[in-house]
Amino acid sequence: MTFTLPDLPYAHDALAPYMSKETLEFHHDKHHQAYVTNGNNAIKGTEFEGKSLEEIVKGSFGKNAAVFNNAGQHYNHIHFWKWMKPNGGGSKLPGRLEKKINEDLGGFEKFKTDFAAAGDPGRTSRPSTVTCPETPRSTPNSASPTASSVVAIGRWMNGALRFIPRPPGGG
Repeated sequence: MTFTLPDLPYAHDALAPYMSKETLEFHHDKHHQAYVTNGNNAIKGTEFEGKSLEEIVKGSFGKNAAVFNNAGQHYNHIHFWKWMKPNGGGSKLPGRLEKKINEDLGGFEKFKTDFAAAGDPGRTSRPSTVTCPETPRSTPNSASPTASSVVAIGRWMNGALRFIPRPPGGG
């Protein structure tokens, strides 16, 4: 598989005033594109050529840092663009994730407090990992739920909690 930069599901200025057009252009068109380009270069001539993104993330974890970082960041950014939407917000969680947070982490409100403390509130996108029954903890940026038994990766983004769920059969 060759990585490709997905189109944004909205215009570059659609998230203003929370994210400016210039910030979104840089983050999507340059920052995410760098993971796509570097990821494609990193998988050339390796066992990962021709595999799906999820297979690459899972297979490179702990084995090939360059491939894992770029593939993991590409995977995370694909979901990142879907998290945000004009006039977004809310607290609806996918059923399985909500159930695990209620059972293992004491409910959503307690989880949000603990999750924020595990990340870095001074940065808008410092990742924390959600694992059940463990407590939230800070992780590397390329952390991905496809590479472990993690239920989801979450990030604080402009004061809102966003999740990358583990795909079915992942981990």
